[in-house]
Amino acid sequence: MKLYRYLTGPDDTAFCKRVTAALNKGWSLAGDPTLTFDPVKGRVICGQAIVKEVHGEEYSDDVVLSDY
Repeated sequence: MKLYRYLTGPDDTAFCKRVTAALNKGWSLAGDPTLTFDPVKGRVICGQAIVKEVHGEEYSDDVVLSDY
């Protein structure tokens, strides 16, 4: 099965650590990161799509993506 996630968060160390953790669990980057500005909180928000191929399993709505 193919899995897709889109991670978002403030442009900070915590966001980078979330992406790094996913990469170390076998996820791959899918495309370029995105950035936008949150004028209410005055900060930059990042987004990064990630994908992962998991063999031997079938997708269902019960799949918890963060478990992979």
